[in-house]
Amino acid sequence: MDLPQTVITVARAQAGVVSRAQLLAAGLTPEAIRWRIGRDWRLLLPAVYALQTGPPSDHQRLVGAQLLAGEQAWFAGRTAVHLHGLRACSLDLPFTMLVPDSHRSRRIAWVDVRSTSLTGEPLLERGPLRLGCLARSVVDAAAGLPSERDARALVLEAVQRRLVRLDDLELWVDARNRRGSVRLRRLLAEAAAGAWSVPESDLLALVARSATLPPAWPNPLVTGPAGESLTSPDAWFDDVGMAVLVQSRQFHAGALDWDATVVAGSDLSAVRVVVVGVTPEAIARDLEGQLRRIELAHEAARRSGTRAPVTVTPRPAVALQAAAVTGSAAGRVSAGWGQGG
Repeated sequence: MDLPQTVITVARAQAGVVSRAQLLAAGLTPEAIRWRIGRDWRLLLPAVYALQTGPPSDHQRLVGAQLLAGEQAWFAGRTAVHLHGLRACSLDLPFTMLVPDSHRSRRIAWVDVRSTSLTGEPLLERGPLRLGCLARSVVDAAAGLPSERDARALVLEAVQRRLVRLDDLELWVDARNRRGSVRLRRLLAEAAAGAWSVPESDLLALVARSATLPPAWPNPLVTGPAGESLTSPDAWFDDVGMAVLVQSRQFHAGALDWDATVVAGSDLSAVRVVVVGVTPEAIARDLEGQLRRIELAHEAARRSGTRAPVTVTPRPAVALQAAAVTGSAAGRVSAGWGQGG
């Protein structure tokens, strides 16, 4: 049985996935649709078909979810975050979708459709798919992740890559006004204070536990004696001119980035800045030992009575946010390394 050209056109635009309503509108009869299912087509979701017999791709599943939920639905939370291109969230089932609160929430197979009264967000049309705005998607996903460390990775990735503004994230935290807001505000405070990755946040949490170290500046701007820009350290102790650098292969995209991380700080050492290197693995293995290393290096720098001839400027918002960040971070690390909340 030949398909009408309308069906072929629609199927091409929708990765080979069509709805029963689209088939009926194109002139197919219910009997013709039933005859095809199981022979030539695959039932993907209720009243949604893949025009093939083989397993569907992820994209076909997404199109099927969109057709099932309807034209007023959009992908949200972790699903939308992945579709926006963030690495912190994989494309896991069930897919999360939102609909206006005039529709009911429901779970059908691997599609979780939730009603919401917050419907003013700008939506992104990507072919047959509709995506919620990234700021809301990040906030909803971070609130729903069981591990605070995973939620932190998501927020910091979105901010570090400059895909969202902190103001927009704060707006959606306020708009949600639901459980999880305390954690979300803590994560935003860390991002505002200058922590750009999970290892950097863990470093700030580690040094915040110390009874002897002064508050650290995250990612300050460092200028050498000749006015040259130098490496921005992950943590800076301005009283003695000491830099702490996180060296982690996991959080760098390739060998060149890793090589750059390993040699980072050589320009600081060249102008007599005290540089201490740490790795996330070493901190996880010996929390107290790594903190003691940093404390001893700071004490030795203090006793030397000399400070490198560099000018260091803290990032904006550090002065306002540092107290909130160090307080929450200290509690997190003392409660147990790597535990989620």
